[in-house]
Amino acid sequence: MKVYVFGEESEKTLLMFQCTAEPWWVFKNSAEALSKDFRVFLFISDGHDELGTDFVSIEKNVEQAVSYLHGNGIRYLDMVYGISMGGASVMYMLAHHLMPVKKAVIDAGITPYPYPKWLCRIIALKDFLMLKTAFRSLKIMKLAMPPERWTPKGEDPEEHYRKIFDFGKNHYSDKTIYNVFWSANNYPMPETVPASDTEMEYWYGQEEKAARKSDLAYAKKAFPQIIIKEFKGLEHAELVMMFPERFHQEIMRFWNER
Repeated sequence: MKVYVFGEESEKTLLMFQCTAEPWWVFKNSAEALSKDFRVFLFISDGHDELGTDFVSIEKNVEQAVSYLHGNGIRYLDMVYGISMGGASVMYMLAHHLMPVKKAVIDAGITPYPYPKWLCRIIALKDFLMLKTAFRSLKIMKLAMPPERWTPKGEDPEEHYRKIFDFGKNHYSDKTIYNVFWSANNYPMPETVPASDTEMEYWYGQEEKAARKSDLAYAKKAFPQIIIKEFKGLEHAELVMMFPERFHQEIMRFWNER
């Protein structure tokens, strides 16, 4: 794992968990935007950190993040944010009370499947094969994520996609890809999540609403205080990856609400 720190002069702290199969720099602009108001710890998981590691599990992901923060004298977070797999990490951390947090944003967070394990294995294998296929060629990647929509403002589409493609080909091991999909959909949660005074929002893009249906239901049951927020016209992870200033505004809206 690797941690990038932004806004070291800020007093308020924010831990940021990434999603699956994206390099750290796609979150850099949003982390820098947040650093106007927070000391941001952008946590990059094993298997994504350019250190030759393999992703193991959501549990290890969270344990590493908490250990890093404790090692740097941080025992309380003003805010935690996680997208997709990162949202799963946030839910695991909060459900197990691993660190006190004032406010949390779970952005399209993935929740555990209710299915038999044999079926979960088949789903994990399907997801594994889909991601392997996406990194088979640049053309397939562009078909899955059109450059006109998924190129950050001011960047060259060809250069941006080539960097992401090369990163995926060189850094995501088979073990990492399979473990990500298995663990993000099967991490352990208490049957009844202990009550918490953490204020929470669950975010999702309008265009992923159907895909998030079961995740929304799970999150509302596990955390009764959670507020649901839909972002019109957006897809999965589009807000944090493509619109850093708007992302910052939404974080601050939630932060300033009392």
